[in-house]
Amino acid sequence: MSNCQRLFDGAGAALGLLAFAPVMATVAAAIWLEDGGPVLFRQTRMGRQRQPFTILKFRSMRNGRVTRVGRLVRATGLDELPQFINILRGEMSAVGPRPLTEDDVRRFGWTTAAHDFRWQAPPGLTGLVQLAGADSPAHALDLDRAYLGRRGVLLDCRLIAWSFAVNIFGKARVRRHFGATRTSGSDRGQTTL
Repeated sequence: MSNCQRLFDGAGAALGLLAFAPVMATVAAAIWLEDGGPVLFRQTRMGRQRQPFTILKFRSMRNGRVTRVGRLVRATGLDELPQFINILRGEMSAVGPRPLTEDDVRRFGWTTAAHDFRWQAPPGLTGLVQLAGADSPAHALDLDRAYLGRRGVLLDCRLIAWSFAVNIFGKARVRRHFGATRTSGSDRGQTTL
């Protein structure tokens, strides 16, 4: 990761933590008030160069079931806000491929050198796969390849802006937009941005 990208990510994450502090405090309180359980969910994911790291999210489940608060924070992407801390630690980027578990990688069959391109960049809090959704592992890989082939500050800023739209309008509406742009393209891996 370049120094410029690291500076962009660090400044953005610090700003995000400040801007979303009231929302994060409200979500944390709502989770705790609903069932008294821990506020954060931690899980090991694969980062840049396939290095493991612990991702942070607001907890949205209890005893294997999505909670009432969990439904809301998942639908609006607010469960991802603690990942600003992962970005500040240098484990993630603002934009990049979706952070996956080792089990996901094995299940998708992405363990070979042919898939290494995906781990040349740190995983992202947001990204093309996270916003557009993918209907198969092959489709997700196509979207990752498309993003990594075109990545830059302007594209990252556009994807971050779409992420704010998720917080306001919900994932379903944003994914419908990306689905419409994908089906208007000549190839299913092509998503117009």
